[in-house]
Amino acid sequence: MPELRPTAPLTARIEQGRGLVPADLVLKGARVLDLITGELVASDVAICGDTIVGVFGEYAGREEIDFTGKILVPGFIDTHLHIESSLVTPFEFDRCVTPHGVTTAICDPHEIANVCGLVGIQYFLDAAPKLLMDLRVNLSSCVPSTHMETTGARLEAADIAPLMDHPRVIGLAEFMNYPGVLARDPGAMAKLEAFSGRHIDGHAPLLSGKDLNGYLSAGIRTEHEATSYEEGLEKLRKGMRVLIREGSVSKDLKAMVGLLTERHAPYLCFCTDDRNPLDIGEHGHLDYIIRTAIALGAPPLAVYRAASLSAAEAFGLKDRGLIAPGKRADIAVIDGLETCQVEAVFARGVRVSEAAFAARGTVEPVARYSVKAPKVVGNQFRTGGNRVETPVIGVIPGKIITQHLTYQIPPVDGDKRPDIGRDLVKIAVLERHGVNGNLATGFVKGFGLQRGAIGSTICHDHHNIAVVGADYDDMALAANRLGEIEGGFVVVEGGRVLAEIPLPVAGLMSLGSFEEVRADLVKLRAAAASLGVVLEEPFLQLAFLCLPVIPHLKITDHGMVDVDRFEVMP
Repeated sequence: MPELRPTAPLTARIEQGRGLVPADLVLKGARVLDLITGELVASDVAICGDTIVGVFGEYAGREEIDFTGKILVPGFIDTHLHIESSLVTPFEFDRCVTPHGVTTAICDPHEIANVCGLVGIQYFLDAAPKLLMDLRVNLSSCVPSTHMETTGARLEAADIAPLMDHPRVIGLAEFMNYPGVLARDPGAMAKLEAFSGRHIDGHAPLLSGKDLNGYLSAGIRTEHEATSYEEGLEKLRKGMRVLIREGSVSKDLKAMVGLLTERHAPYLCFCTDDRNPLDIGEHGHLDYIIRTAIALGAPPLAVYRAASLSAAEAFGLKDRGLIAPGKRADIAVIDGLETCQVEAVFARGVRVSEAAFAARGTVEPVARYSVKAPKVVGNQFRTGGNRVETPVIGVIPGKIITQHLTYQIPPVDGDKRPDIGRDLVKIAVLERHGVNGNLATGFVKGFGLQRGAIGSTICHDHHNIAVVGADYDDMALAANRLGEIEGGFVVVEGGRVLAEIPLPVAGLMSLGSFEEVRADLVKLRAAAASLGVVLEEPFLQLAFLCLPVIPHLKITDHGMVDVDRFEVMP
């Protein structure tokens, strides 16, 4: 375990706060961002154990660190994310993200839960106390997300209710099945009733009007799916705390930044949802969101409130979000408000360093050998049918919402084949949990793929095998290879594997370091580009084409899904 500063005795905190005895640690010479007034105030910050005890004055400390010329801000809080989408374990996620100033992360482990159920959730709960950051868990509400997909597990209200009082649990995670809420589905109602009065996180893209009123009346408090100023404003006005998302695929900050005013900031937060180590390495994490929002014109005070204080208030974390006496000593040391280059981080009073990471304990990974899909051959990816009119998923770069397109694709010898000239390539989903062996095919536009295939077992949220390809034999090789490497990503051309990343923990997470995964992602992205792929993040984009709760057209192992009608298309 890292040498965490313990919660000091009450008397020690009072004495050190009053300056009667030296503080355990004093940060000197910097200016503190006061999130109440917006002022930058030259001040020492005194820390006793894991708690801030003194600000806006001078203190002596047993240990003193000089940060002259720097600015101290509260540690950042990511209010909604899936650690699995970082492609590494919680321990490597901690190493990757905490140095960017993120001292609290609220995760929904529904990716791993869809593979192995409660075992996956317990893995995160067991890992959380060993991390430097404070990892909190919202219990996965939709495993599976709908009835239109096959998963490795199913969790009902009775399964997750015993965990609701776990000290790391905040409440119920994103309630994606909003049609089930509106239709008063018995399973959905049971979960909402079980968590009544507790925090319930939302997920209702494009929902508005009286349907939104009905959804909110179920007790749902927060939501991260707003993708426009108008949508965000309506949700704010109706009492939702809106989490502005900027992930690797869904990039909503630019569209939503107009909401980031000092008036609205108390009800706004930031989240990444799904962000991989390559993006974090190239751009950053919440620190990237902060400097981007300010560059887009948002007031710094509003931005830093959303990144910490407002987030803490939204999720009932009353012990953090300010540099103030009695709060957790979660502090980021930055060079300037606009640039937000993080130069040091303190998590519960411990300075984040490789030595601190190395001192942590660990937890054995779970859900190994979880890819149990049958072997396939190329002709299984043929698409039959006599109708020339064909539904096509239209990719919108930077969005997880898709278009529901229709193209004329005449069958040839009983098969609707890819049409490279029109950028119409095959997409297929193969059930991989060993349940039924389903294989569904369809068409997608927007990848730019000219040849070969790419495949993934990160396939929201059922995490079956998803393959996009211009060649059926290459699609089969991609699917089969994913089974051999326990899941992950693969790029195939001409019967050979060009690049791959094994993700053996539930087919979602690597056992390697985030640096290794980052380097492999560079090779993977280059290999995909060599096939003609034009998307910046093709693999996470592919994953979201399989999520049947995001409008408008998606695909699962059951077939093409018309999300607006909430049904599998015949």
